[in-house]
Amino acid sequence: MRHVLKLVVLFSAVGTAAVAQVQPAAVGPGLTVTPAHPVYALRYSQTVQAGNGTPTLQTSTLSGDLSYLNQSDRRPFQVDYSGGYTWTLSGPSYQNGLFQHLYLSQGFDWRKVKINFNDNVSYLPQAPTTGFSGIPGIGEPIGTPNPGPTSSQLILTQNTHVVDNSADGSFETLIGKSTAVSAEGRYELLRYTDANALDTDTFTGRGELNERLTGRTSVFGRYSYTQFSYPDYSITIQTTAAQAGIEHRWTRNLTTSFDAGPEWISSNDSGLVPSSNTIAADATVSYLHRLSSFSASYNRGVNGGSGYLYGGMYDNVNGTFTHEFEPSLTLGLSGGYQRTDTLNTNGAITAEFGGVQATYRVNDSLIVFANYTGTNQTSSAIQLPSNVITALQNTFGFGIGYQPREAHPRQ
Repeated sequence: MRHVLKLVVLFSAVGTAAVAQVQPAAVGPGLTVTPAHPVYALRYSQTVQAGNGTPTLQTSTLSGDLSYLNQSDRRPFQVDYSGGYTWTLSGPSYQNGLFQHLYLSQGFDWRKVKINFNDNVSYLPQAPTTGFSGIPGIGEPIGTPNPGPTSSQLILTQNTHVVDNSADGSFETLIGKSTAVSAEGRYELLRYTDANALDTDTFTGRGELNERLTGRTSVFGRYSYTQFSYPDYSITIQTTAAQAGIEHRWTRNLTTSFDAGPEWISSNDSGLVPSSNTIAADATVSYLHRLSSFSASYNRGVNGGSGYLYGGMYDNVNGTFTHEFEPSLTLGLSGGYQRTDTLNTNGAITAEFGGVQATYRVNDSLIVFANYTGTNQTSSAIQLPSNVITALQNTFGFGIGYQPREAHPRQ
């Protein structure tokens, strides 16, 4: 626990320093941007949360976010940060306190060799849903999150403080004019600081062979090994998967990809998690234009159980859309469906969530916004603790923000 608390304190200091040192820059009200200079926004919001069988909760939140990409071809560096503090105005106080999400990426690109290192860490009072921060109602853009949503917390919760930190490194080299091989290692820890869920460690190793058929089309084959372990328990779960796929760029703005293959599951306790197999699959579509952006993804595979199961087979669908109605109004939409099946019984947990936000620019720096987020989750043949959402919840938010106008939106 002391190591987790040290991580949270260090993370808080890094996030606070990043916001404090930002120089004023230009940013649009809705689209995700990656300029060669820091971009930031500060917001104040109030939310009302009401659900079936749960008390009404009213909160106020002061939050901010930061984005930077140096746009270097040889040494690309990216940072995305979102964080803030929430106060309870009435109702339960379980959302009181700090929330943060930080993503760092550093690449090295030579003519035939690419190396990349990423770190993605968050501290939240609930499982993430909409926006980069994962906290609904605070006014940040809810379209096109970067990086994409995690598959480690697919069971929706409240009153559940968790540190999620994943770090990975990858290496890619060309072995011909159109053939590349790559290797990647990734380690993730999930720590529930309230001790109300299963702490989980995940290690993944992956190798891939990619063949570019044309300037727009590539095919690839991938082999991966993943191990899930639980620090407080002796059980470990292993999976291996072999997938083949294709990626195609239809136009300058539209790209799709798809891959699928078998995934084998085993454990060191066959009585608790028997050997089995499933199909792993991924599909994505993305569209990016000057005023609009759209992305959708489908993922199927095995995860660590999202803190409440010893492993789980999941199906996860996510979609986002953002459009700027020139010159002042931006609309953002997001939604998702996720299902997690147990590995040892016929139990399942299904969840749906969706959000909509309208942002209006009053002048070059001042914005106002209003939003709605709905979440719903049900389970069958599984006994879940009280901090897991088991009914429909509605969150309504509104607020104001300081967000300088973007001079040159990303194309």
